[in-house]
Amino acid sequence: MRFVDEAKVFVHAGKGGDGAIAFLREKFRPFGGPAGGDGGRGGSVIFEVDEGLSTLLDFKYQPRVIAKDGEPGRGKQQYGHSADDIVVRVPSGTIVFDDATGETLADLVMPGSTAVIAQGGEGGRGNMHFTSSTRRSPRIATPGTQGEQRWIRMELRLVAEAGLVGLPNAGKSTLLTALSAARPKIAPYPFTTLAPNIGRVFITEEDGFTLADIPGLIEGAHLGHGLGIRFLRHITRTRLIIYVLDVAENPEAAFATVRGEIAAFDPVLAERPALIALNKTDLVTKANAGKIARKLRKRTGLEVFPISADQREGLDPLIAAIAGVLRQMDQAAACPS
Repeated sequence: MRFVDEAKVFVHAGKGGDGAIAFLREKFRPFGGPAGGDGGRGGSVIFEVDEGLSTLLDFKYQPRVIAKDGEPGRGKQQYGHSADDIVVRVPSGTIVFDDATGETLADLVMPGSTAVIAQGGEGGRGNMHFTSSTRRSPRIATPGTQGEQRWIRMELRLVAEAGLVGLPNAGKSTLLTALSAARPKIAPYPFTTLAPNIGRVFITEEDGFTLADIPGLIEGAHLGHGLGIRFLRHITRTRLIIYVLDVAENPEAAFATVRGEIAAFDPVLAERPALIALNKTDLVTKANAGKIARKLRKRTGLEVFPISADQREGLDPLIAAIAGVLRQMDQAAACPS
C-alpha cells in the first residue's frame, strides 16, 4: 500500500430539517390546534482513530465527505428523523486543520478516539411550539440550520516511541530490520526509503517499544531540500530520538547536520532525549570504532553505542538503553516532581 501522509478533503455536515406548520384536524377534535413537529438534526462528520490504518491514501480518491440532511417535521406533532452521522476512519497520529484559517480542529492519537470535524445543523421548530394565549393558530415555524462545511487539511504523523534519524544511507532501514519485523526497502544508494516505516521491537513476549525509520535528512531539509521536509514532522511524535551515524563517513559532521535540521524545523525537538547508534563498525577496526565513539560521546554529551546493523552486532546494549530511557520517561511522567 502506498504511504500518503497528507490529504485535502471537503467535509459537509447535513442541514437540519425544517420545522412544520400543520394543524390537527380530526373528526372528534375540530379545534385540535397547531401540530407541526420539529425537523430532525443533520448528520455530522466524525473522525475516529482506527489502529489498523497507516496511511491517508483513501482520502486521495475520496476528497469529499458529505452527510445527509435531517428530515423536515410533519403533522400530528411528529418529529422528522435525524440523519445518521458519518464516521470516517483515520490512522492514529492524524492531525486535522481548517484549510482556510490553519486552526487545529483535532489531533487524533489514541485508538478509538473521535472528533467532530463538521457539526450537523439543528432541526427547526414546528408551529406547535409557538402557541400562546393570544396566538392560538400560529403559522410560524423555524427552518433548520445549515451544517458546517469546510475544506480541511490532514497530516499524518507516525506515532512511535523512538525514531531513527540520520543522513541517507546511514543504515536506518537496516537497523529497523535488524531490531523488528518491519521490512523496509534497502539498497546501497541514498534515498532508498521514500516513506517512514514503523516496527515493534520486543524485549520480552509482552514488553517492547515502537520504532520508526524516518527517511534520510540532508542539509537544508527544513527548507524543502531532499525528502526531509515531508517527513521531519513525523519526528514530533517520537519520545526518543536515535541518531544513526555511519562510522566511516565523518559521524561528527553528520550529527551536526541532522541535529541542525531538526532544530531548524522545531528547536524543542533538538532538546528531546536522544541516543547515538554508531553504525557500520564492521567496516573499521574495533579499536578505531571505540575511539570514535568516545570522541563522539565527549563532543555531543550523548550515550554512543557502536553497532553493526548489517552483522547484527552490538544491538542488545542499544535495545536495553532505549528501553531504559523510555522506562525512566514513563516513571517521570507518572510521578512528576
